[in-house]
Parts: sequence; C-alpha cells; structure tokens
Amino acid sequence: MSKEIDNALGLPPMEETKVVKVQRTNADDDFDYARENLYNIIGRGGDAIEDMLDLARASQHPRSYEVLATLLKTMTDANKDLLELQKRKKELAPKEESGPQTINNNLFVGSTADLQKMLKGAEDDE
Repeated sequence: MSKEIDNALGLPPMEETKVVKVQRTNADDDFDYARENLYNIIGRGGDAIEDMLDLARASQHPRSYEVLATLLKTMTDANKDLLELQKRKKELAPKEESGPQTINNNLFVGSTADLQKMLKGAEDDE
C-alpha cells in the first residue's frame, strides 16, 4: 500500500527497513527467574539480619551472635551470586560486531609558519 501512496504523490520509493526481532530464550527466562529469587532472598535476609541483631543484643548469648555471623556470610554470598549471575549472562550473550577499533590521531607541533612551509613543500612535490 505504501508503494501506491508513493506513486500517487510522485515520491521516490522508501527504502525497506529490516526489523530485527529479539527472541527470548529459556536462558533469558531462567536468568530472570534466578535474579528475582536472589532479590527476594536478599530482601528477606536483610529483614532477618535486623531481627537476629535485635535478638543477639537482647540475649547477649554467644550462639545468637554466631547465627548472626552465619547469616551475614550467607547474605554476602547471595550478593556475590547476584553479581556472578549478571557476569555470566554478559558472557553468554552474543557479541555484536563493531567497526574497526584502530584510531590514528595525527598531531602537528609547530607554529603556523612551520605548517605553511610544510604545506608549501607538499604542494611543490606534486
């Protein structure tokens, strides 16, 4: 239909654009699920730390502090797991090809008179 409109208005035909459809894979779903679980664990763990800290302070029992220390270690590991999950997803993602990575910068150090002499010398060589 757009070709008919282009012809009626006397416009050149438009270039067709390619639509790239990104497909979700099971890996994406698994990543999202694992990430959501880790967020929930970390959130609940923060609440548990607060409760355990109150209990340890109130009881002053060494076992309470031991449990608190274990919980803190577990929470630290959960945070590391979340970061590791993100790193793994980036490693598994297809890498996009980009253009050349070499950049050459030329720099002239000198006065404008030196530059004019150099340019004049280049013109004389031609």
